[in-house]
Amino acid sequence: MPQLESRYFGTVEYEPDSVFDFPAGLPGFETEKQFLFVEQAANRPLVFLQSVVTPVLCFLAVAAHVVAPEYRLQLSAEDLAELDLPTDRQPEIGPDLLCLLLLSVEEGAAPTANLLSPVVVNLRLRRGLQAVQAGSGYSHRHPLPDGGTEAPCS
Repeated sequence: MPQLESRYFGTVEYEPDSVFDFPAGLPGFETEKQFLFVEQAANRPLVFLQSVVTPVLCFLAVAAHVVAPEYRLQLSAEDLAELDLPTDRQPEIGPDLLCLLLLSVEEGAAPTANLLSPVVVNLRLRRGLQAVQAGSGYSHRHPLPDGGTEAPCS
């Protein structure tokens, strides 16, 4: 079983089929193409996107419905094609499509969620991308309910 050394979680063993692929990386981290999604009962509903290659790179995220229950995706035709989704309609978040919001945690400020550029994952293919939803009206600094929470990657 493969292992990785994580700055935040120590040694992590994982199954190869538990890795999520991001063919284009994430904006600003284009060379980071593989992540494990780490969930811990004590930190629910947080999800940690831990780089498989870079031990110190871990993004803090939460499912979109936790922050904004009425959240709707507005993906471009290119994003839909990259995720191997039908291009004739907008997808719905559900059992085959995960939508995570990256969190921003800054000292002295309340945490915020990026509703403008969610991480969208086709769970069937384990393929994802960060999709900028131009013209959606969503903010990249949306306040969290209950003021957020602290976590190992913050």
